[in-house]
Amino acid sequence: MRVDLFDFELPPENIALRPARPRDAARMLVVEGEGPFRDLGVRDLPALLRKGDVLVFNDTRVIPAQLEGLRGEARIGATLHKRLDLRRWQAFIRNAKRLKPGQRIDFPAGVSAIAEAGADDGSWTLRFDGDEPVELLLERAGQMPLPPYIAGKRETDAADRVDYQTMFAARDGAVAAPTAALHFTPELMASLAEAGIAHETLTLHVGAGTFLPVKVDDTAQHRMHAEWGTIDLATAARLNAARKAGGRVIAVGTTSLRLLESATGEDGIIQPFVGDTAIFITPGYRIRAIDGLMTNFHLPKSTLFMLVSALMGRERMQAAYAHAIAAHYRFYSYGDAGLLLPSQSALAAK
Repeated sequence: MRVDLFDFELPPENIALRPARPRDAARMLVVEGEGPFRDLGVRDLPALLRKGDVLVFNDTRVIPAQLEGLRGEARIGATLHKRLDLRRWQAFIRNAKRLKPGQRIDFPAGVSAIAEAGADDGSWTLRFDGDEPVELLLERAGQMPLPPYIAGKRETDAADRVDYQTMFAARDGAVAAPTAALHFTPELMASLAEAGIAHETLTLHVGAGTFLPVKVDDTAQHRMHAEWGTIDLATAARLNAARKAGGRVIAVGTTSLRLLESATGEDGIIQPFVGDTAIFITPGYRIRAIDGLMTNFHLPKSTLFMLVSALMGRERMQAAYAHAIAAHYRFYSYGDAGLLLPSQSALAAK
């Protein structure tokens, strides 16, 4: 499909630079089947779901993966996006023209790394010096890797260490937050449990590639970035049992949806999964693993807007985004939420 079919105009004032406070005070646009759009709030979620439904969260934890350093006199920026082994990470490099393989980059707090040859996706490999776990080095020298549409408008600060981390964060490795889950609080989770709505977690370490623009004219030409994820046997079994009993599986965030789809066969059964996934979901893809999606509002012409268009239909999502813009919803990582509930007939037809 043509990439320009997924374009839309977003006024800059609709981009959120800070999250709602408290987190569950964010607005939520409900898009259900072909019914009218409903302007509600995240706190309405317990009343919108049914007893027996299951929310699926990504428990990845964002690491301070943004580094600023020097190679001699040259300033070098690095955003880590994928662990290769204990000491090596792939990274996107700013000012890479001033860097050659084998050269050392000196970061703050005594942290340094050797740059190794670049990969096909434009990233480099950084091999960190010393014996300390790289995660400890990043805690000393790194900053939270805010998306470009936020970092380009204000400085990263101490508040982002908390704001850009979900309440489910448990497993280090992401360089971008699974932002739909940023809306959840212990109070909201208690209300959901009281309503008979269960929850499960999986892990997908979100990479910086999620922010890369689609630079081709046709979706068939786009090469998706790979991310590491896992779903254990017990979690898969509980999700399958919930659906068999009539409950709906609602993915919280596109990262949860992508991993669930990667783990699900043509028969709709979710299997245990561990490894990389580079799944690219566009209209025409048959959604198998989930019955609904809670997600934030995404960038124009992005792979994530293509994903929600696959779930609900491109024209339906274009209309939903036009409604959200006119109603002054806040977009992107720190913005408001949408609850997307396709009709069961639409899912069966995909």
